[in-house]
Amino acid sequence: MAEVVNQLSQKTKGEAILVTDVGQHQMIASRYYEFKNPRTNVTSGGAGTMGFALPAAMGAKLAIPQKQVVAVIGDGGYQMTVQELGTIMQYKIPVKILVLNNNFLGMVRQWQQLFHAKRYSFTEMTNPNFVKIAEAYSIPARKVDQREDLSAALQEMLDAETPYFLEVVVGKEDNVFPMVPAGAGVSEIIFEIPKPNNK
Repeated sequence: MAEVVNQLSQKTKGEAILVTDVGQHQMIASRYYEFKNPRTNVTSGGAGTMGFALPAAMGAKLAIPQKQVVAVIGDGGYQMTVQELGTIMQYKIPVKILVLNNNFLGMVRQWQQLFHAKRYSFTEMTNPNFVKIAEAYSIPARKVDQREDLSAALQEMLDAETPYFLEVVVGKEDNVFPMVPAGAGVSEIIFEIPKPNNK
């Protein structure tokens, strides 16, 4: 996830309006995108709403049409408001949609991995074919699952004068650090997966 956002930052020179949904990608975007201007990190915050990014990105693009607007979304949150592709198609809103797909509700999975011994419950996703869905709405679309294809795919998305959908497959157990566990203080921050305590 970090590599994708870092390349996006380099290609846009930190000048794009980035709109994030809720989850791991939200924190990765805030950490690895080098924002150059104020009010260009649009997010619903720490206790935010899954599904926020797509309609918010449409609003940002309509408000400031001369700016590049990229919605960075996880596969779970994307499906919360995927019907907004109909609005994008009807009004030809040239927003860019970047879905980081790990086939999980990533942040919930991370907590289950770290604090509940990998007892994953209702976090693994069986996703539809996102590219076909975008194409059904007349939105150019592409899926990347090989690292060597990432740079060209990001450039193709950014160069498009139309809306564009790009799905990037990312690691299933790619975690976000640092993090503060529930009920802990800032002094108890975690920087990596805790090692087993073999006393």
